[in-house]
This record gives sequence, structure tokens and C-alpha cells, in this order.
Amino acid sequence: MPSRAGARTAAGAGVSWRASRLFPQVTRLLRIGMEGQHSAWLAPVLLWLASRVFSTALLVTAYAVATMRGWPFDASRDESSFAVFSGWWDAWFYRGIATSGYPPTLPTDAAGHVAPNAWAFLPVFPMLVHVVMATGASFWIAGLVVATLAGLGATVLLYRLVCATGGPGRARRGTALFVFGPTGFLLQVSYAESLFLLLLFAALLALVHERYVLVTVLGVVAAFTRPGVLALALAVAVHLVVRHVRACRGGPPFPWPARLAAVGAGLLLAAAGLAWPVVAAVVTGRPDAYLATEVSWWVGFVGRREFVPLTPWFVMAARWLGPAGVVLVVAMFAAAAVFLTRRSVRAVGADVLAFVVSYGLYLVAVFLPQQSLPRLLMPMAPLLGSDAFVRTRRRTLAWLVVGASLQPVAIVFLWLLGYP
Repeated sequence: MPSRAGARTAAGAGVSWRASRLFPQVTRLLRIGMEGQHSAWLAPVLLWLASRVFSTALLVTAYAVATMRGWPFDASRDESSFAVFSGWWDAWFYRGIATSGYPPTLPTDAAGHVAPNAWAFLPVFPMLVHVVMATGASFWIAGLVVATLAGLGATVLLYRLVCATGGPGRARRGTALFVFGPTGFLLQVSYAESLFLLLLFAALLALVHERYVLVTVLGVVAAFTRPGVLALALAVAVHLVVRHVRACRGGPPFPWPARLAAVGAGLLLAAAGLAWPVVAAVVTGRPDAYLATEVSWWVGFVGRREFVPLTPWFVMAARWLGPAGVVLVVAMFAAAAVFLTRRSVRAVGADVLAFVVSYGLYLVAVFLPQQSLPRLLMPMAPLLGSDAFVRTRRRTLAWLVVGASLQPVAIVFLWLLGYP
């Protein structure tokens, strides 16, 4: 009779053998497109298609559960369909913008405080959906189509961005982690996320290739798609300094026309990133229209407060965890700083790293951390192409399994029980 140790050894060998057989099958998709002139398109498109099958299956399952249990999704919506389910939560505000525009007067509660309203959402996504609706499609179908196609574009552009700085191997693996990750399902729901990511990754790719006019055009459109373009403006400023220093040290020349184009791009992006609060103030006649609208979502978490930059994380932590929460936030910031200064992470390139750091600072400065945080971290996806995540195939597979396993959890907690 074999010993327990022998049985464990045999079982371990069996698991190891099965893993060795499974591993090539799982990673085969990551190798597709390694060679040939179509690799910049074939690999990301196939990864996107495979991930959409996965995410759609999870969302259909969640939709079936919501329908069978008669959750408010079915009782309070115009129609009980998967397209409507794919446009839950914030998509209702986008629907109102696409069909009726923005309210000229801010809604208020009984105490006169500004209530959550459409001014928190920017116009490019609902405008595109409105154009598609001209074909006769409902908002739910049009929003699903626009978001899903934008998700495809974002996937391809992320692949090309990582490929430009780290090569096709890292690009395939990093893109796989992105599309199969916990928030991968958001690439096909009626949110502005996928469209913003498409524009952002395209702008970063243009910055890497020093095409400043294109950076400006893409960045300005992105600024009216979703907040966050101020981080891109800061990344352009860092790019300008780095390129100037390299030129002074004997590197590639940095002619004055290019310098002026980069400066102009940074300034225009900064102006575009600050423009929406001005638009809201002009239309509603209330100078604090945008900020008052944004903080109206904070009430359920930290009560009614005035917005003070760089404080929201500490306010949230202190509210729920007391002094220990503040210490936790400081520790998190320190850990993030250590991670971002690792050589394996710095290898993503100065431009990408400058944006990631700038975007992180932006979130710390203005965002109250709550369940939307996973969604708002998606613009940092170029980091997935770093060695910290994809140095080896085994490491990539481990992160892929973790991300894919967390996606159904994210759908349950963010899409069914909360809101992303």
C-alpha cells in the first residue's frame, strides 16, 4: 500500500503533468501574431474576440440570474433585454444625454443641495451613440455597439503601444491580461470607458512616436469623453523635459518646431482637461456646477463635504477606518511609489510611465476611492506589459488565471450588487 507521501507525490506529478499539457494550449493564443506584417492586428483582435466570448458568457449568466430573480433591473427598466442589462447604472445618465441633452438647471434635494445629475458625464460617448440611434436603434443597442467596437479599438491600440516600447511578446501577454482581467467586461457595456481608452492609448502611442498634433487632437476629444486628460497633459510636459535633456546630452536632436508643437500640445490638453467645469458653469449659471455635481455622489460614503484637492483618500479612510485608515493610505502610496520605481516597471518607457504616474496623482488629487476605483484604474493598463506581470510565460499565466477568476466576482459585486 503506497504511503501518504508517495500518494501526494503521485498526485503532484499528475497535476504537474496536466498543467504541462494545459499550459501550451492556454499560451498558444499569446504566440499568435508573433511573426508577419499583420501581427499588430491579428494577435489583439483574436485576444479581443476570445475575451468577448468569455465576458459575454459571464454577463449573460448574470443577466439570466437577474431576470429569474426579478431584480429591479427587470421591474423598473423600459424593456427586459440583455442590451438593457449591458447599459445598467451610469448608462442611464448617458441615455438621458443622448436623447435630451444636459439639464439647464441643476436638480436639488429637499435641503437645496445639488443631486446627482448628467453634468458629471461628458458628451462624446452619448453623442456617438445618438448618431448610431439615427439608424433606428434604441439607445441600449446603439450604446452596446459603440462601446464594444471602441473596446476592440482600445485592445488593438494597447497592443501597439506596448509593442512600441516592449516588443510583441510583452504586447501579446499584457493585452491578454487587460482583456481577460477583472474589469474586462466593461469593454462592452454602455459606458464611456472603452471609448476613452481607445483615444487615450492612441494619444500615448502618438506621443511615443512624437506626433504632437495627433496627440493634441486625440487628447482634446478624450477630454470630453471622460475625466483624466490632465494626466496626459502632465505626461507631455515630462516628455518635453526628457527629450530636451537627451538632446543636450548628445541624443536625438529636438528641433524648435517640435518643441513648440509639444508645448502647444501640453497647453491645449491642460485647457481641454479644465474646460468641462467651465461649460457646466456657463450653461447652468452656477460657477460650482460641476464640482457640486461630483461631490453629490460622495454623500453616501463620507457625508456632505466640500471638495479639497489631495484630501479625498484620507477623508474616506478616516471616515471608515479612523486613524488606522490614514496610516493605511500612506502605506499604499509608499508601496505604489516603490513599485513604480522598479527597473522592471520603468522599462515600459518614459512616456508611458510619466502618464501612469501622472494619472495616479490625478486620482489621488480628485477621486474619492470607492467601488468605481477598479474601473478608473483601467487607463493604467500599459503597465501590464512590464516584466512585473509578463516577464515569463508562467508569470503571465498566473496573472491571467487570477484576472479571469476575478472577473465574475467583479460582475457580481460591481454590476449586480453595486455600481462600477
